[in-house]
Amino acid sequence: MKRETLILLFATTLIAGGAQGDTAPSAESWRWTLPEFMPPPRVPADNGMSEARFQLGRKLFYDPRLSGNGKESCASCHEQRLAFTDGRPVAVGATGQHTPRNSPSIANAAWRATLTWANPAMVTLERQMEGPLFGEEPIEMGVNDKNRKEILARFDSDADYRRDFAAAFPGEADPISFGNVIKAISAFERGVVSASSKYDLYLEGKATLSPEETRGKDLFFGEKAECHHCHGSVNFDDQFYHAKTREIETPFHNTGLYDLDGKGAYPEPNRGVFENTHNPAEMGAFRAPSLRNIAVTAPYMHDGSAATLEDVIDIYAAGGRNVASGPLKGDGRYNPNKSALIVPIDLSPQEKSDLIAFLKTLTDNSLLTSPRFADPWKPASTASGSTRAPVQ
Repeated sequence: MKRETLILLFATTLIAGGAQGDTAPSAESWRWTLPEFMPPPRVPADNGMSEARFQLGRKLFYDPRLSGNGKESCASCHEQRLAFTDGRPVAVGATGQHTPRNSPSIANAAWRATLTWANPAMVTLERQMEGPLFGEEPIEMGVNDKNRKEILARFDSDADYRRDFAAAFPGEADPISFGNVIKAISAFERGVVSASSKYDLYLEGKATLSPEETRGKDLFFGEKAECHHCHGSVNFDDQFYHAKTREIETPFHNTGLYDLDGKGAYPEPNRGVFENTHNPAEMGAFRAPSLRNIAVTAPYMHDGSAATLEDVIDIYAAGGRNVASGPLKGDGRYNPNKSALIVPIDLSPQEKSDLIAFLKTLTDNSLLTSPRFADPWKPASTASGSTRAPVQ
């Protein structure tokens, strides 16, 4: 059965209307507008979707007042033009500290079974957000016990925010809280959907792939390149789940990027699932990221150590990476924990070019430019700083 046919089997509902199980009534409706092959995501019962909540989350996402020193917003590491990544090998927090890992895209995060690179327990956007908000090592947003009240006071002193929080969380006597900040931003992230790439349009019969793109597609979904084993879902990953998923699979993979000691060691603090479980067999195991918009999300890998798509394909074609010199020296191709799926692939230069041509069809230009996902504080050309009125 062809890949396209398999994808279409996911189709269940074009549009799911209304918030799902929300404890707070919403005055506004919410509709998932999705292609046939993309089922609606699962939404937590205690954080139902509403337009008011989505728009509040959008404002907070782009507002540096949410950080301890007022210098960092969520968007600092998740830029729309880069499919909500940041173009850097690893992210940089409000105080200048570097995080150990590459910023993942938030697009289609609603369909991800786990939310970080290597934590099987991180299964909701709401829980994940506590890390960048409150984390101390490294500091990202820099929210702590000393500045929490001050940060909330920034929003409480803004009449527009008081109105927006009340609309997003109706019936609550004191809606401006970190709990609701997290819920609103999660609702925004859940609503950032990417499903209008050239390949999506091709699946809907609205676009035609070039011969090079078609050859790349056939390689991607075929048994020679075998990319589909880890990137074969609707979201081009292998942790895809949705509202009707019964059994959630959360595989993690060691792709043979490092082998510091000949026994499989990865560099600290980037040792994959091992960092949480201390299970030696999970050394170097990371979540396979979605490949949607992959052409605009360089650099690649969990640590941003592969600069280009060409570099990534060369690594996989070689069955892993041999670091010939330096502190990370070691031949990852022979890492004892490497996934059995990562084996040498005899790809010609033309086949590598075809694969990249196909991967570029996964770019959703509407995601990169849609006003619905854009910075609401930015468009007013005369405005600067956090006092600007958002564009509605």
